[in-house]
Amino acid sequence: MRVHIFQILKAVLAAVLFSLAFVLIFTVIIQLFSLPAQVIRPVNQIFKILAIVCGGLIFIRGEKGLLKGAIYGVSAVLITFLLFGLISMSLSFTWKTAVELLIGAAAGAITGVIAVNLKSKT
Repeated sequence: MRVHIFQILKAVLAAVLFSLAFVLIFTVIIQLFSLPAQVIRPVNQIFKILAIVCGGLIFIRGEKGLLKGAIYGVSAVLITFLLFGLISMSLSFTWKTAVELLIGAAAGAITGVIAVNLKSKT
């Protein structure tokens, strides 16, 4: 049980760090190329999914990939939502946030299934 919890915690931390890195890079790209505001939300969604995939593939192993992945995906979305909300000084839970949680759960679950079925190279 402890192993599963630590895998989830490490994967969430990795996803949050990947998400922060992606957003920082994207912020620089927005500043350099003056991208329209309509581009920001879809690209941020893609970055959240990529961050969830990266963290899950690195840290989720063993068994129960679907469950660990879903828990991890929801947790990663919640923590990034809270973190970015605190940074921007505006937290508002809307139906879009609920959709993001569902997308995070699905991305995490799929990644978890893939990650536990990858053969280790040891």
